[in-house]
Amino acid sequence: MAILSNIIKNKRLVGRKNWENYIEGLKSNTTAKNKKQIKKQLKQKLVEAVAKRLPKKRFGLLFSGGVDSSTIALIAKKLRANFICYSVGTGNSKDAAEAKKAAKQLKLRLKYKIFNLKEAERIIKKAAAITGKPDVVNVGVASVEIAAAEIAKKDGIKAFFTGLGSEEIFAGYQRHETAKDVNKECWTGLKNMWGRDLVRDCKVAAAMKISFLTPFLDKELIIEAMKIHGKYKISGSDKKIILREVAAELGLPMQFAFRKKLAAQYGSGFDKAIEKLARKSGFRCKKEYLESLMLR
Repeated sequence: MAILSNIIKNKRLVGRKNWENYIEGLKSNTTAKNKKQIKKQLKQKLVEAVAKRLPKKRFGLLFSGGVDSSTIALIAKKLRANFICYSVGTGNSKDAAEAKKAAKQLKLRLKYKIFNLKEAERIIKKAAAITGKPDVVNVGVASVEIAAAEIAKKDGIKAFFTGLGSEEIFAGYQRHETAKDVNKECWTGLKNMWGRDLVRDCKVAAAMKISFLTPFLDKELIIEAMKIHGKYKISGSDKKIILREVAAELGLPMQFAFRKKLAAQYGSGFDKAIEKLARKSGFRCKKEYLESLMLR
């Protein structure tokens, strides 16, 4: 199943080098300076990136109540799209709690499920088998995707919008805080997505017979976002500033536009579930527990 038409050939993910060359080919020396014009262009490209990916049939949205998924939901709603938001978690999932608040305020259709530890264990084992590596982050993220896909199956949902790519083009990671050149770090991160994110999501999509729609990795949006000076993206611990400001101008309430980022594995609680299962099984760390699953 396709994630990006640019990187899927004959239903297979293109090689790492092809992806890196593709990203390298998007670079330019243009830097936008007029903030008002930057916002205008960014709004246009965001809406276009969502609009061109809208399926004809009802689709799903992996929804956390954060700026990425909430912005996609807001745009899709304005475009009168037929979709359902899905949120999953374990224990006291922060994402599930915020997703309920956001869905209520934005008047979105939301389905969510809180998995107990036994249910989470089944999902985590499935994620480990699909990803094929004892990588704590990848298994945690894949667990969120798989859990959402499972509850959406009853609705006949086969395509999901995700916020993948937003952290890279708008400087959302801690490493962007310390980077001497923010956009240079963004370009490096985009190249590294192949091994860190795209391989995982292609495996999950194939195993679950679904597709992921990624507007933040739209070619035109990447080009537009990477023209923006780093000072408009990040300042100290405040990240993705320009996206948050644009989201607010599009109509997203401030509490969601400026909600602090929690990675999917943490906000959902699946990372904590992996930690609990590791301790329960007598392992010193999460990776050792996941390695044990690879041997079964």
